[in-house]
Amino acid sequence: MRLNIRKVNNYSYYSIIKDYTNLDGKRTTKIFEKLGNQEQVEERFGKVDTINKIKEYINNLNNEDKEELLKREFNPNKRIPPKVKRQFNIGYLFLEKLYNQLKLDEVCNSISDKYKFQYDLNEILSYLVFARIIYPSSKLETFKQCKNFIEQPKFQLHDEYRALSYIAKNMDFIQKSLFDNSKNILNRNSNVIYYDCTNYFFEIDVDDDLRKYGISKEHRPNPIVGMGLFMDGDGLPLSFNIYPGNQNEQKTLIPEESKIINNFKLDSTKTILCTDAGLSSDEIKKFNVRNNKGFVITQSLKKLKEEYKNQVFDNNNWRIQGDLKNVYNLEDIKNNEALKEKHYETLFYKIIQTETKSVKQDLIVTFCFKYYDYNKNIRDNQIERAKKAIETGNVTRKGKNQNDYRRFISSVNSTDNGEIADNTDHFINEVLINEETKYDGYYALTTNLVGEIREILKIVKGRWEIEESFRIMKSDFKSRPVNLSREDRIKAHFMTCYIALLIYRILEKKLNNKYTSSNILSTIKNMEVYESKGDGYIPTYTRTELTDDLHELFNFRTDYEINTYSDIKKILSAITK
Repeated sequence: MRLNIRKVNNYSYYSIIKDYTNLDGKRTTKIFEKLGNQEQVEERFGKVDTINKIKEYINNLNNEDKEELLKREFNPNKRIPPKVKRQFNIGYLFLEKLYNQLKLDEVCNSISDKYKFQYDLNEILSYLVFARIIYPSSKLETFKQCKNFIEQPKFQLHDEYRALSYIAKNMDFIQKSLFDNSKNILNRNSNVIYYDCTNYFFEIDVDDDLRKYGISKEHRPNPIVGMGLFMDGDGLPLSFNIYPGNQNEQKTLIPEESKIINNFKLDSTKTILCTDAGLSSDEIKKFNVRNNKGFVITQSLKKLKEEYKNQVFDNNNWRIQGDLKNVYNLEDIKNNEALKEKHYETLFYKIIQTETKSVKQDLIVTFCFKYYDYNKNIRDNQIERAKKAIETGNVTRKGKNQNDYRRFISSVNSTDNGEIADNTDHFINEVLINEETKYDGYYALTTNLVGEIREILKIVKGRWEIEESFRIMKSDFKSRPVNLSREDRIKAHFMTCYIALLIYRILEKKLNNKYTSSNILSTIKNMEVYESKGDGYIPTYTRTELTDDLHELFNFRTDYEINTYSDIKKILSAITK
């Protein structure tokens, strides 16, 4: 701090000012304390040797404890300046570190060199990704929310929209780069690949080439687009594709699987595909047995041929993992309370040889008494809801959701004499209940793999992570509804969502899956600092075990009582390396 003397109309006004350099590298000043005019200064410091006494006072201030200095700086009688932002998010810096480790800055520079546009594509893409994780919203709102970050964006809104077109043109290049560069951060287990599809609705009434009327997974009457997502064996996103909403998702798998095997240079002789029953066509299985590839695909028991169903529901010849000597009868266990308690969580299995038009395969069926009770309890609750719906007259089924409790409600038109008439009576369909009960506790899959049952079942268990990835994108990242109309910008939107998902999943893995997604996301969002002009940034967030782990993981700290401008600059410099 130093003394500043300003002369106006032969009058001198004294103040103490602070020099500092902000994050943009600009040298600036701020008034720390107004001392007043000549008369006021002499009254306070005396008429003799006034200037030297003021300088001595300033020296004492410079040597004063920083915390005490801040207390003196804030005036309870002074209003805050208008339109001056002082609160900033600093949690995104952990995301930025991973973004740079994925070398997305180099990817963006390569695209920029190719098309020769003037705006900073890397800055735009990075902020779109960070905002998708921390402030998920429309592109217009994202532009506004980016100003909450400690590094202020320099691009304009029209640059953001223009950048989307170039992101869409280079989606394959970006995805391949992400896969290659991610291998320098974490090991990628691409021997097992998972694939599943979902769709996203648009709040429009007229469809176009991409946004088509189709079967919405959310049972909405709007045009949709489909997304196929590949995930590796450790739950990390591998690639994605966007297709028209009326296209059969089965038609998307083989072309996209071929693309990633070729573009990512995966060893096709070691690749095992795992997907759900909706993608279990003969063509897909045939493709995934070539060159010693493998598949593990869930199987709907209800759609099995009767000859196979009879073998499934035969209580004889069930086995337990690791026990090759003994076979078990489920009926015997069910009728013996001691045995049932002993084997309540045991996973029984049997293998039935089946075949499709082109492929010989094993049907592996499992049964668990605990899973049986789980299925029964869910259905019992649904039946109770169906009974109440009949009592209240709320019996209209909405859509064709297979889990809708109203599926148990049937109706008949009759008079009191039993003749056909206009009166409608509703009742619980006991036939349907008995049919569904047959499948309680059972689970099935088909595979061409030969080996330990434990390892095959372990592959199937990993499918939950791809379902969670869809949930994170839709719920946490609010990737729907999509407020864009151009096809290229729609695809670019999902590209940013995919990058956000990959970065989040890597962060989750690096934290050893210790925290829930809601915990991680809320913590990063709430990691904010208050800027004390001229001094630095004061954390306003709560220090927790998670914030400690984040700082340890990325080897920088923002949890000091105050972070000076030079401290933050060092962090920003380290993040880009």
